[in-house]
Amino acid sequence: MRSLFSNLRQRLSPNYGQKLFLLATVPLLLCVTIITLIVAGQSRQLAEREIRALETQLIDAKRAELRNYMSLARTAFVNIYGRAAPDDEQAKLEVTRILSAMIYGQDGYFFVFDYDGNNLVAPRQTDLIGENWSGLQDRNGVMITDEIVRLARSGGGYHEIDWLKPSTGEAAPMIVIVSGLQDWRWAIGTGIFIDDVLETVAAARADVEARIQQTTFYILLVTIAALIIVFGSGMMFNIRERRLADAKLKQLTERIIDTQEEERSRVARELHDGISQILVSVRYALELARRRLTKGDDRAGESLDKGIDSLGGAIQEVRRISRDLRPGVLDDLGLGPALQSLTSEFSTRTGITVDFETVVFRGRLDEEGRIALYRVAQEALTNIERHAGASEVALTLTGSRKGAVMRISDNGRGIPQGRSNNPGLGLRNMAERMEQLDGSLEITSSRTGTTILAMIPLSHMLRPTTATTTDTGQTPT
Repeated sequence: MRSLFSNLRQRLSPNYGQKLFLLATVPLLLCVTIITLIVAGQSRQLAEREIRALETQLIDAKRAELRNYMSLARTAFVNIYGRAAPDDEQAKLEVTRILSAMIYGQDGYFFVFDYDGNNLVAPRQTDLIGENWSGLQDRNGVMITDEIVRLARSGGGYHEIDWLKPSTGEAAPMIVIVSGLQDWRWAIGTGIFIDDVLETVAAARADVEARIQQTTFYILLVTIAALIIVFGSGMMFNIRERRLADAKLKQLTERIIDTQEEERSRVARELHDGISQILVSVRYALELARRRLTKGDDRAGESLDKGIDSLGGAIQEVRRISRDLRPGVLDDLGLGPALQSLTSEFSTRTGITVDFETVVFRGRLDEEGRIALYRVAQEALTNIERHAGASEVALTLTGSRKGAVMRISDNGRGIPQGRSNNPGLGLRNMAERMEQLDGSLEITSSRTGTTILAMIPLSHMLRPTTATTTDTGQTPT
C-alpha cells in the first residue's frame, strides 16, 4: 500500500516543465480573474447609475404628463366647482359626467372617491362605481383607496400601485396623481401605467449584462491566446533546455571518457616507465645473481642486494600509484593528514617548497567533501608541477561560518590569458566537483602566480561523533 501511494505521488508530482508552466500561468490567470471582476463590477456600477438616471427621467416625464392631464381636468370643471355649494348635488353630477367622459389613450381615465372610500367615477371599470373600497390593496399589499384619500386630504400627490390594465386585463405598475376637492370631500385622480418604463429599464439591464458577458468572452479569448503563447514559449524553452542539457551531457560524457583514457594512459605510463623498468632491473639482478652463484662468484650477494633494493623501489612505486588513485590515509585519518601527506610527497618529488597549514575543524567533512577537496588539491599540485614553474606553494585548509575553505597559491608564471577563458580539463573537473556539492571555486591568476580558492558549504560539515585525534593532535576533517 505504501509503495502504491508512493508511485501515485510520483505520478501526480509535476515535472520541471509543468512547474514552469504553472509558475507562468497561475499569476496570469489570477490577474485576468481580478481584472475581469473589476471590469465587470465597474461596468455594472456605471450602467446601474445610467439606468437609474434613465428610469428617473422617464418617471419624471410620466409625472409631468399626469400633471398636464390633471390641469386639463380641473380646467374643465373649475367653473362649476367654483360656483357650487358643498351640497349642490346637481353640480356634483355634472362634474362626474365631465370626468367620466375624459378618457384618453387605451387605458387612461379619471376616477373619483369620496373621503369615506366610496367610488363615484370609474369609466373603464364601472363595477367599482357605488361601492366602498376602503382597505383596498394591490397584489403587493400596497394600500390603494386609503392612501388616495390621505393624499387628497393633504392637498394631493403621487402614488405607485399595481392596477388592472384595461387593455390587457392584467395587473401592471401605475403612477397615480391625486388632487382633493375639499368642499365636496372628493379625491380626484388619474394614472399612467409605467410597464413600458420598466420594460425599457429591464432591456437596458439585459443589454448591460450582454455587454459584460461579451467583454468577459473577449478577455477569455485573450487569456487563452496568452496561455497558448506561454505554453508554446514554455515548450520552446523546454526543448531548448533539453537540447542544451543533452549537449552538456554529451560533452560531459566525452570529458569523462577523456578523463578515464587520460587516467588509464597515466597509470599505464607509470606502470611501464616505473614499475616495469624496476621489475626488469630486478629480473636482471636476479639472473646475474643466479649465474654468479652457479659459477661460485662471491659477487652474487651484491646482485641479490641490488635486486632486493630494486624490488623495494617497485613496492614504493606501487604504493605511490595506489595513493594517487585513492589515498588510504584520507579514509583512515581524514582530510588534513591526507593533504599533509600529499604536499610532503609533492615537495619531495618536485623539490618545490610547500607551506601547508590547517586548523582544527569544529565539525567534520563528509566523505564527498573530503574527496572533492583532496582531488582539487591533487589536480592543482599536478598543474603547478607541469605548467606553473613555481618554486613555492602555500596550501591552507580552514573552517569558517560558510563552510570548509581551501586556498592554494603559488609564485609561478600564472595561467596564460587565452587559456583562462577556455580552461583545460583539469580546471573544469575542479569546478564541476565544487558545483556538485553546491560549493564554489575561484581562480585568480597573474604573472606573479595563481591562487585557487575552493569552498564547500556547511551542509557537508558534520559534528564529530567521537573525540578521535590524529598523530599531529588535530581532529580529523
